[in-house]
Amino acid sequence: MKIKRLTSLKTPEQFREHIEQLGIDLPFDDDLITGDASPLEQSVTVDGHTIGNRWAINPMEGWDGTTTGGSTDHMKRRWERFGLSGAKFIWGGEAMAVRADGRANPNQLIMKKENQQDIQDLHDHLIATHKEHFGTSEDLFVGFQLTHSGRFCRPNDKKVIEPRVAYLHPVLDKKFNVTGQECVWTDMEIDELIKDYIAAAKLSHACGAKFVDIKHCHGYLLHEFLSAHTRPGNYGGSFENRTRILREIVKGIKSECPGMSVGVRVSIFDYVPFRPDPEKNEGKKMGPGIPEEYSHALPYNYGFGINPDNPVEYDLSEPIKFLELLEELGVKLVNFSAGSPYYNPHIQRPALYPPSDGYQPCEDPLIGVARQLKVTKELKLKFPNLYIVGSAYSYLQEWLPNVAQHFVREGYVDFAGLGRIVLSYPDLPADIKNGNGLQKKKICRTFSDCTTAPRNGIISGCFPLDDYYKKSDEYGQLQAIKKG
Repeated sequence: MKIKRLTSLKTPEQFREHIEQLGIDLPFDDDLITGDASPLEQSVTVDGHTIGNRWAINPMEGWDGTTTGGSTDHMKRRWERFGLSGAKFIWGGEAMAVRADGRANPNQLIMKKENQQDIQDLHDHLIATHKEHFGTSEDLFVGFQLTHSGRFCRPNDKKVIEPRVAYLHPVLDKKFNVTGQECVWTDMEIDELIKDYIAAAKLSHACGAKFVDIKHCHGYLLHEFLSAHTRPGNYGGSFENRTRILREIVKGIKSECPGMSVGVRVSIFDYVPFRPDPEKNEGKKMGPGIPEEYSHALPYNYGFGINPDNPVEYDLSEPIKFLELLEELGVKLVNFSAGSPYYNPHIQRPALYPPSDGYQPCEDPLIGVARQLKVTKELKLKFPNLYIVGSAYSYLQEWLPNVAQHFVREGYVDFAGLGRIVLSYPDLPADIKNGNGLQKKKICRTFSDCTTAPRNGIISGCFPLDDYYKKSDEYGQLQAIKKG
């Protein structure tokens, strides 16, 4: 597939023509507004907290903590850069496991008493950095993301997956070493896990976090429970049962942490897992992505926000019910993602270059961006009282601020969420506000090294563009892996 690189589109007319050729809906503003008049610089108040602009930093796992779940200098630097970005909404910093066996890697943060000071220091350093650069932190809104990795747990060895799942899955189980019923959570175990989430929220509150995100995205445990149609008992089958964990956690947090806000990052739709097309592999180069065989699993009742009769299409009927539930629970903060980086990354984070365990693009990545933004727009217009963070902006590259400004200005989203691009270019929001123009050498080109590295047990960072990582010992390890 020949994909036109966005760097070749120098004018709004060229970008608009390319969008029309792809047949997608992706509006943008031709001209950027800078300074305090920018739509991206307007404040908003949520639960009594003022958030000073419309930029959010999305959470990313670093694979670079201690083996006991504490912080390191790598982590401190990354959080410092979040603080100097100019973004006023820090959604989570990075995923924090609510217990040791819930880590996606042996170096993930764990929100437990022994690590409280480490995590509080990360939080405080971020805030101090922001205040130093921008004069105040009063309008900075920082929260923590709480998670259990479920199917993707690697708590003890980077190379050994130890899955704990909501239910047996006819497509994913073989891929992720789910051997049988012994990997499935019992209802009694889930009862205890809910207590772990509430305890982690209390510690987060003590660390200074203004909100916690109860993570429901990317195929991790609570996201998987949203599709537990085939599971018996209190936590499966009906929509009420499949959302019971969330309701119990929110109830507990409101009881134990009065005044603390709750957010949910959710994969608002999904597709079936994809794999490289073996007939189109070229030597070491993987083929483009194709769906895994799923005909034996129809109707496909193993995904959330997915058409059970055609699981390469999304269906928003249950996501709408989910957002209605959030409103009922008093949860106003929602962060949209889609799919999973583990089994359909082109849906979740469109990229020109695949990670080492991925596949070549099966569509122009701009189609994936437009898909997420279209769904975000549709749901924001339907739920105007929710404060929604959108994702999938990084692939837009030079055109990111033009699209973000349009969507915020038109009320199609409340915050533009920045992920991978922050690793290479943390000060992008500040540059846009100040009218400095984009520093093109810092713009993420979606090389996916920030995914390939942790997939192979190496710390995550922007190895192509950030000298801190380019000069590290890990850089040589990563290059050897890519060549091999």
